[in-house]
Amino acid sequence: MSFPLGYTGPISGIILGLIFGYVLENAGFGSGCKLTAQLRFKDWAVFKVMFTAILVAAGGLYLLQGLGILAVDNMFVPSVFIWGSSLGGVLIGVGMAVGGYCPGTSIVALFSGKLDGLIFLLGIAAGTLGFNSVFSSVESWAWKQVGPDGLTLPQLLHLPAWAVWALLFAVLVIVGYLTRTGTTRKVSNKASGAFATQHS
Repeated sequence: MSFPLGYTGPISGIILGLIFGYVLENAGFGSGCKLTAQLRFKDWAVFKVMFTAILVAAGGLYLLQGLGILAVDNMFVPSVFIWGSSLGGVLIGVGMAVGGYCPGTSIVALFSGKLDGLIFLLGIAAGTLGFNSVFSSVESWAWKQVGPDGLTLPQLLHLPAWAVWALLFAVLVIVGYLTRTGTTRKVSNKASGAFATQHS
């Protein structure tokens, strides 16, 4: 099934891409400062928006399965390649920390008229070509250690889907409470006051 209902292929991809880009831009993700602030634990907007998106998508999938619209057998769940995923995670993490974007937000930045978005996309292209040129030499190593074969999180934890969703929702609520603006300002003011007292 694809959105919008009755349309498949490029049309649904373009529509979803435009909606996704609009949401990212309005969330402020068209600025590289937003992501780097998240990595410095200064601004939790990226975590809150993306984690909310994960919860909505997961809830939608569970609902569609419960209504019998979507069969679990029709969903592709990839296996985890531990070494390859670890290396890829480190590399993309470094790239996001240095450049301030992920692939999606760099496109949003580019279409928002930001030059650094274009530079980041050129870096992605260069990195992709570079990785492709050496992939044959690391392919066997990257695919050597395979994790759980095609397991979903509920299957891995031996919990019902609603329980896993509830746990993830609790994480979002707790992080949102601990990082709310008022609390952040109070902690910052206390730290500033303590620093001023020590140096007076």
